[in-house]
Amino acid sequence: MKNILQSITDRVSTKKGMWFTLIFWLAAMILLTIFAPSVRDYQVTSVDTLPDDAQSIIASKKVEEYFGSSDLIPAILVFESDDEVELQDLVKITNQVIDQDISGVEEVIPLGNIPPQATDSFFSDDRKTAFLPLNLQSSLDTPDIKEALSSIYDIVEEESNLTLYITGPAGIAVDTSDLFSRADLVLIFSTIAIILVLLVVIYRSPLLALIPLLGAVFVYQIVTQILGILGKSGLLMSQQTVSIMSILLFAAVIDYSLFVFSRFREELKNHENKYDAMKKAMRGTGLPVFYSGATVLAAMLILFVATLGDYKNFAPTFGVTLVVIIVASVTLIPALFAMFGRKSFWPIIPRVGDHKVKESSFWSKVGRFVTKKPILSVVLVGLFIVLSSSNILNIKYEFDLIKSFPEDMPSRVGYEILEKNFDAGDLAPTTILLKTEDSVSEEAQQALKEELTNKDLVSDVRIDGVNEDETAIRYSLTFEKSPYSVEVLDELEMIQNQSEQLIDTIETSGELYFAGETASSIDERAANNRDLLLIVSLETILIFIMLIFLTKSFKMPLYMMGTILVSFGAALGLGMFLTNLFFDIDSISNRVPVYAFIFLVALGIDYNIILVSRFMEERKTKSVKEAVEHSVASTGGVISSAGIILASTFAVLMTQPIQLLFVFGFIVAVGILIDTFLIRGVLLPGLLTWFEKDDRQELPHKSVD
Repeated sequence: MKNILQSITDRVSTKKGMWFTLIFWLAAMILLTIFAPSVRDYQVTSVDTLPDDAQSIIASKKVEEYFGSSDLIPAILVFESDDEVELQDLVKITNQVIDQDISGVEEVIPLGNIPPQATDSFFSDDRKTAFLPLNLQSSLDTPDIKEALSSIYDIVEEESNLTLYITGPAGIAVDTSDLFSRADLVLIFSTIAIILVLLVVIYRSPLLALIPLLGAVFVYQIVTQILGILGKSGLLMSQQTVSIMSILLFAAVIDYSLFVFSRFREELKNHENKYDAMKKAMRGTGLPVFYSGATVLAAMLILFVATLGDYKNFAPTFGVTLVVIIVASVTLIPALFAMFGRKSFWPIIPRVGDHKVKESSFWSKVGRFVTKKPILSVVLVGLFIVLSSSNILNIKYEFDLIKSFPEDMPSRVGYEILEKNFDAGDLAPTTILLKTEDSVSEEAQQALKEELTNKDLVSDVRIDGVNEDETAIRYSLTFEKSPYSVEVLDELEMIQNQSEQLIDTIETSGELYFAGETASSIDERAANNRDLLLIVSLETILIFIMLIFLTKSFKMPLYMMGTILVSFGAALGLGMFLTNLFFDIDSISNRVPVYAFIFLVALGIDYNIILVSRFMEERKTKSVKEAVEHSVASTGGVISSAGIILASTFAVLMTQPIQLLFVFGFIVAVGILIDTFLIRGVLLPGLLTWFEKDDRQELPHKSVD
């Protein structure tokens, strides 16, 4: 691989190769833009999360088998009034919905045909709030759902003075789509703006800011068109996945651009000819940059083995993105810098004979301190990591997705109105199916109902259907608390585990199936825990093996991988402490640790690769201490700059109105800063100095020139 890569970068670094590379990338971007569809045309609000063999999915299919299809999209119309909500207003509204035959509306309760006393359950105690369930066709796409709900909003406005909020899966889908469609542009422009500002501030050169961004724009346009082709071929991509992909793309391209131009600037101080300087620079950085990108790619491809659809959806989307980024990092980026040459660094233009590293620089001082006192350095950082990681024990998880949305989002407002004025469990009852071989007597049916009713947190149980031969009985179970609360999830899981005992009490043989939102949340929680363990294990092993091939050592990857793993623990613990302290967020989605691990380990290892690669290069002519000191001093500036930019880029996710993305972006930003300044700057160099031994007599120690 080294020889192949070197051959490619050598050709790119020639004048002819540079122009050929630039023309190739420009032509690819233009052709794909003209002839390929964009990924924006194939984004969906969400993807199916659970696999077909999940217990709640099996249960839903069983219920459908015996009681017909319930594959509809529920919407809950929530009405509010300063005075009382009048029944006649709701009757007029439902009649209009029925009469107008709104496209996509499958079922609506005809209130005008129901006795008045039977409608009381739709009203709150003070009669200022009411709700109506409504079902839409399952085949509707989000734009079609939005159009149908918009028609209902118009009817309510024309026929009454009531305030309407639409919640349930239909309302949430529309609001989520609107959030992401507005947020995507904010995300892209915020990312570009913060990268541009930071590059100008850090390097004080306009071209050094614009060249990496130009490369990122090339890559972004090509990636979105390739993903569009895959979308047309049937690949579903959630809006959340595409949003995170955009951040990853810009962050990675800028990261690798910094590594390339930093070494290019160093070589321009040795070579007058810019092509010779780029050739030498890429021989030093080409392999580390390639391996850095490959580790991130490997981490993303591991997600194909995940159970949950959210994680699987990352794999093809991020995989394609990283392949393009890796190719661009060893072709397009060096070609762009070679084209501008020394002008890239204006007004601080590097000249042959300039000092490479200043002895008075911050990272030169850090390198000297760490090599003189490695044990102290390791212990101090180790204490910080242990203290930060200890907060992991205090993390609380939230399974109510809608709670992560903005407080003024209509579907969340409607949801919280229902939660406040009606039994919280009514928001999503659990369906329990008893399936037996022999018919179940009415006494046994009632006995099971009583057993379920007596369980903790259960508010109500009713028999909701019996098939003709009485071998399938459907129950609707309502909890006292929110169906998404941890207490309710734990209680239903306990009931599931007691299925055999419950059936034994009615003296029959059969099986219980549990369907509904709470049952699905239990399956998602179990699958997420499995995926976390699997992803952590496989990514650690795979990246460790790749590091062995890079370093030709077994001991070196132990330092590199070990420091990144403990860094992840510190980032998660400290990140949650700070989000609680500054943003009053005391619980998070259980997706956050998995998302954070994927990105922190994959991206964090980049900096260790750059440092260790430089250490191995310096080690050929220097003692261990000298090699460590020189490596820290030489790579410190570019890695700290890259880390600040990368952390800031992921922090842009905090502009998103979804709490999951907000917390994820913040924790990744914290973790990258820990990797940049403490792991790469102190802990890893300290371990190298402490444990690596010279295989020859120690040379007299000299400071970095």
